[in-house]
Amino acid sequence: MEFSSNETENKGFTKIEKFNQETTEELMFHYKKVLELLGEDAEREGLEKTPLRVAKAMQFLTHGYHIKPEEILKSAMFKEEYRQMVIVKDIEVYSMCEHHMLPFVGRAHVAYIPDGTITGLSKIARVVDAFARRLQVQERLTTQIKDCIQDTLKPLGVAVVIEATHMCMSMRGVQKQNSTTTTSDFTGAFEKVATREEFIRLISTKTI
Repeated sequence: MEFSSNETENKGFTKIEKFNQETTEELMFHYKKVLELLGEDAEREGLEKTPLRVAKAMQFLTHGYHIKPEEILKSAMFKEEYRQMVIVKDIEVYSMCEHHMLPFVGRAHVAYIPDGTITGLSKIARVVDAFARRLQVQERLTTQIKDCIQDTLKPLGVAVVIEATHMCMSMRGVQKQNSTTTTSDFTGAFEKVATREEFIRLISTKTI
């Protein structure tokens, strides 16, 4: 998928946006129709540019479809004999429920035990983003992150825990504003109770 770049000078800074022009125009057409079907005047001042804004926003919110998470990890793989737990916790998660296309937000905690190969710490967070920036369910997101790290780095084990609040539960339907959903998935060494409990203890501890 090819993206064009749009630079806008505004109040002393340059805003650079990348989006697919053909996709943007198509989305604009449909979002304008959505506004009209909802009973709005799509031509009024406040909504005049809304179809464009939403078209570009949706491309950003789902840009993970155009990223290969495995390549993110491969871009920073290093030989290292460290064989203890590596944890990146409190990774911000912003995704969209595929059932209602409403956001769910939270945090991910990811750990792996290397078996001769490590990756850059930022790459773990980028992998989370790559899968989160798609239409998702939290259960699948958890497993995709785990499988990507396991298949690419081939560590002794991987652990992923995600805690999130879903707008489809808070804003509509059951309307429970304080509910949180937790999902987890483990491979290898983390299937052992002692290792898994150490991981849970470490992500639950405030160290800074």
